[in-house]
Amino acid sequence: MSIIERSYKNCPKKRDDHLKKKSKRRLSLDLTRVGTVITGLAVGLMTGLIVSLFRLAIEHGLNLVKTGYVAMHHQPWLIVPWLFGMVVLGILVGLLVKTSPQISGSGIPQVEGQLAGEFDEPWWPTLWKKFVGGIAAIGSGLMLGREGPSIQLGAAVGQGYATLRGHQGTNRRVAIASGAAAGLSAAFNAPIASTLFVLEEIYHNFSPLVWLTSLTSAVVANFVSLGFFGQTPVLHIPYSSGLPLRDYGHLIVLGIILGLLGRLYQTVLLRLPSWYAKLRLPRYLDGVVALLLTIPVGWWWTSSLGGGNSVILDLAHIHPGIWVLIGLFVVRFVFSMVAYGSGLPGGIFLPILTLGAVIGAIYGRAMVMMGLLPSIYVVNLVIFAMAGYFAGIGKAPFTAILLITEMVGSLQHLMPLAVVCLVAYITVDVCGGAPIYESLLGRMLSPTAERAAGFTDRIEVPVFDGSFLVGHQVREFRWPANALLIGVHRGERQIIPHGDTILRAGDTLIVETQHDNRAFIRERIAGMAEQVSVRGED
Repeated sequence: MSIIERSYKNCPKKRDDHLKKKSKRRLSLDLTRVGTVITGLAVGLMTGLIVSLFRLAIEHGLNLVKTGYVAMHHQPWLIVPWLFGMVVLGILVGLLVKTSPQISGSGIPQVEGQLAGEFDEPWWPTLWKKFVGGIAAIGSGLMLGREGPSIQLGAAVGQGYATLRGHQGTNRRVAIASGAAAGLSAAFNAPIASTLFVLEEIYHNFSPLVWLTSLTSAVVANFVSLGFFGQTPVLHIPYSSGLPLRDYGHLIVLGIILGLLGRLYQTVLLRLPSWYAKLRLPRYLDGVVALLLTIPVGWWWTSSLGGGNSVILDLAHIHPGIWVLIGLFVVRFVFSMVAYGSGLPGGIFLPILTLGAVIGAIYGRAMVMMGLLPSIYVVNLVIFAMAGYFAGIGKAPFTAILLITEMVGSLQHLMPLAVVCLVAYITVDVCGGAPIYESLLGRMLSPTAERAAGFTDRIEVPVFDGSFLVGHQVREFRWPANALLIGVHRGERQIIPHGDTILRAGDTLIVETQHDNRAFIRERIAGMAEQVSVRGED
């Protein structure tokens, strides 16, 4: 019998008090998780409705634009008012971006920076301006995706919900993260992949509260979206049979090609601002340039316009020649860069998947022409290449595998998807590529400075296997002056740290600091491992 048990035997009142406290702690934990589920339900419902309307408006707008281009072939004089309309549209959307720069581009880097404490943004202007600007830019035919804006719209809904409820700190970030997951889920009808994307790419932390709330909101938003668009998967691509094991060598070659072209995509995308700067136009007018340059594409190749959802589906049913596919890749690559570089609201998520699908079709057709692959497997390569291209560019292979699985609506591709994604990821890594959204965020930020302001807040820092933090005592590190290590999450337990507490792989450090100082403290703690590394080498 332990000392504690003997003391309880000799003192029944002490034992009863201990049991009551334990019961209260359990009740508090249960209520906390119930509260997060309620947050997920509310945010998911609102986000699902807003993003579904956003998606519906873009589809109708794009159909209207394509009809306009068809009409111009019969009545060429319509090109004059069309040019005027595009100029006006570009100026109006550009003014929205000028007054609220946070709505520019995809929106995913902004949400990632917001959750990391790098900066903040007002939720209401972000919500309505991104909604209006995104419909105008994406619905006009620009080769931009709706998914990044949908994520930012969901994050704004979550932030608004937290603001109206008076939530701060962790509760506010959980609401924002859940809104981001709901936004992607409503855009792609992929709730599992959407939750994982938020954890893997945006929040960078598998906190139980975050994944529980995010999954709840993603499922609810997906349910709302299905009511608008039906239960058919977004990219339902039928195929004859699975790829035989004897042909898995193609997956390695395809993965390498996707990785190399993915690194090219990253390089070009990150250089776009400097190229647009050479035009010497006010930044808010760059959108006019993108809209005007896209008009010839709409005239000659109307079906290639938009984010690319219809292009991917056409590749599964229509079998164009290899030179047509190469031309399609060049057009989609160049004009998706032109569109995104302009700074108009719109993402790269779906355009990346479209380019990957085209690469898979090109490789498949080339192998068929050389007699190295039966033609029935080309559509399989289209599916695999979508995941591989996104895994390489976004450096998020798990999300890529699950996303394509949910979007296509089949579980039979998991093994080949994993092979292609792994090879593409390693190829980009060897070439020095970083996650594209993280790189875009880095371009938006100035060096973080220490700030001792704002209410008291907490940050969660995971301890990964292989980190120099592993196996060392807390007292061995020089912790930042304006931060306090108040807890260590280890599985389901929370440990109150002491100087002799040894950190383990899988731990999550709970650090308390001022809200405005979160980004600085996170960077300092992340850099502590390098300091230990240098000391160990000495």
